[in-house]
Amino acid sequence: MYKITKEKFGYFLTFGGNIDLVEMNRWREECKAALIGAPKTFGVLIDMRTLRPGAVAPDAQAVMVEGQGLFKKAGMERSCVILESAVVTMQFVRLARQSGIYSFERYINAASHPDWHKKALGWIENKIDPGD
Repeated sequence: MYKITKEKFGYFLTFGGNIDLVEMNRWREECKAALIGAPKTFGVLIDMRTLRPGAVAPDAQAVMVEGQGLFKKAGMERSCVILESAVVTMQFVRLARQSGIYSFERYINAASHPDWHKKALGWIENKIDPGD
């Protein structure tokens, strides 16, 4: 399951459950459409709290990296990923490094930080590192 929503700061992406290659390809195509007319620069908040460990099929992970690259190329300045699983966090740190967005992406464990939304927007809108 995925959802793409335009917000004041840019885009809010939600991923949950299990995602196979067919669904990830559909997501990538919807990203292309959503990015038409995007602001020159923007941020992205990614909610993966309900994504289970191993939920993104290995062949779908490469498509996710391509999708992340689309946002970067369109003007994404900063992004923040919200997770609840250490395993999923490690998986997406690896994907962020592959896609070249790791240097401006931050990760917040929602289980440890109930104010995750505020921290994420602090990073996206004001470059306030959520780890500080």
